[in-house]
Amino acid sequence: MANYDLTPDMLAQFTEEFTADRVARLVQNAVTVTPVSHIAKDRTKVTSIDASMSVKVDSWPNTNQKKSGRCWIFSGLNSLKPAVYEATGLKEFEFSQNYVHYFDKLEKANWFLASMIEMADRPCDDRTVAWMLADPIGDGGQWNMFVALVKKYGLVPKYAMPETESSSNTPEMNRTLQNMLRRGAKVLREAVAGGSDGVAEKNELMRQVHRVLSIHLGTPPTEFVWQWRDKDGRFHRDGVRTPQQFAAEYAASLDDYVCIVNDPRESSPYGQVFTVDRLGNVVGERVTYLNVEMPVIRKAVIDTLKDGRPVWMGCDTAKQCDRKAGIWDATLYDWEATYGIDLAMTKAEELEYGESQMTHAMQFTGVDIVDGEPRRWRIENSWGDEIGDKGFFTMNDSWFDQHVFEVAVHKKYLPKKLLAALAAEPIVLPAWDPMGSLARG
Repeated sequence: MANYDLTPDMLAQFTEEFTADRVARLVQNAVTVTPVSHIAKDRTKVTSIDASMSVKVDSWPNTNQKKSGRCWIFSGLNSLKPAVYEATGLKEFEFSQNYVHYFDKLEKANWFLASMIEMADRPCDDRTVAWMLADPIGDGGQWNMFVALVKKYGLVPKYAMPETESSSNTPEMNRTLQNMLRRGAKVLREAVAGGSDGVAEKNELMRQVHRVLSIHLGTPPTEFVWQWRDKDGRFHRDGVRTPQQFAAEYAASLDDYVCIVNDPRESSPYGQVFTVDRLGNVVGERVTYLNVEMPVIRKAVIDTLKDGRPVWMGCDTAKQCDRKAGIWDATLYDWEATYGIDLAMTKAEELEYGESQMTHAMQFTGVDIVDGEPRRWRIENSWGDEIGDKGFFTMNDSWFDQHVFEVAVHKKYLPKKLLAALAAEPIVLPAWDPMGSLARG
């Protein structure tokens, strides 16, 4: 039998080798008094990146999700703003992120409780049940979840349902909701075991969730007055609007968009439609995506930007990122040289071994094209305007293939053979698959 012990002799050998390594000692001296990211950063990459783009569609100020995981909502709403600017001549505009956030929480609670009824015959340590109990109502979401909310509840301007303390700082509210839903799972499992279908019990639990959300986020408006003064000083009043009417005016084309991803694992063949088990918010709607090769994503994004529209995207934002400077590059930090170790993994390997997943949603708003090829990309983030280029980040194209996973684009930007694949029944991945990670947290 193999001996896996970590022995004193081994430790002594490791220490002797480290002490004999002059480079290791120099790095140790530096890192013990300076953040390792400062030591590993390649200054030539920092000084070579500028924010100018040959194609740029944004002309609006940045937004700020603050202490919340609503990036996918911010990015989704930001992608709809051009239609408002074009129709109204406004200088600045924001949709209410809080309005969408409210109904996302409400629908996620209903989705979770319905799933607990459907899986009431499984033990609590069943992997899917335990996975859902671990994070019953996080802030995250996917493109299809955003579309489902807009279709059902519509949209309102930010003034009609402004931010609250809890919409911008969600942890305390989330702790209460998690407590309620885990207890709710217990109530529903006991009700089903007693012969109930669980519906009445679920509806009572949802009444309580509605109460808590209204306390934290306010009461969503059922109508509002839509009026504004445009950038030239002219006043406009369109009168009373419902959220559904407002969405019909400025978000009517969402059904024409499709979510495409790049998942290079052998278990996820290209040209196939996928879904993730138990991933969603609105009951009856589901998250689906088409897996494509990266050149398809790159071309669809470029074509959309050239037509003057931003592109919603999901990526692993923390990799090779200087948050304050607002830049990404594939080799911005030379971790291997800093530590003297090998860290290389392919994109597929990082997904398979838990090293990478979608962690953040933003949107492409520009690209710098040289000799027909993309050199850099402009990204609208939702972390406020005090970082990057007033909140907009710059991505070298070297970062794109390894760390960008998902975009939402109009169907017209996809090859016809891929459009035909959208009609297929999705392959169902397990609830814990990394391609559903953007909806966590």
